[in-house]
Amino acid sequence: MKYYPFILFLLFSCQTAPVRQPVPLTEDSSFLTGSFFLVRHAEKNPGADSTLTPEGEARAQKLYTLLKDSGLQKVYFTPFKRTVQTADPLLEQLHLDTAYYSPDTTGESLIYTITRHEDWGKRILIVGHSNTLLPLLRALKAKPPLDSIGDKDYDNLFIVYKHRDSVKLSWKKF
Repeated sequence: MKYYPFILFLLFSCQTAPVRQPVPLTEDSSFLTGSFFLVRHAEKNPGADSTLTPEGEARAQKLYTLLKDSGLQKVYFTPFKRTVQTADPLLEQLHLDTAYYSPDTTGESLIYTITRHEDWGKRILIVGHSNTLLPLLRALKAKPPLDSIGDKDYDNLFIVYKHRDSVKLSWKKF
């Protein structure tokens, strides 16, 4: 009987784990879909990782008023104070889940991060930068209505409704 624990150990350690079957992409109806609200951070103070100006704080509050009833489920922003502060009124009032993404000029980092967090199919606010918003729109397969976003241009709200086989983009100033 002194070998009984050893035999049990061998018996259980030899069992193989069940093989997980991959789900074909066609069966995942939410992949690459969702509603995306994209804005540039609000007006900022000078500096590399600056905070919002009083005008920027007022614009962040205006963004809250505009989106408070939109059914947002999550907020994505870059790891800069100005992007986080732009979303702060929404985060404080609606207690939304958040995630950081790395700003890049292709939008690939955002697509990867949404996939990694399994957030396709959700209503997401994305706070970006003047040089990243248009590439983000392209990464979501939307055609930007602008060629560029100026350094002093903080009032664009892009809304992308992305379905499996279609993309609709609306754009407004706020």
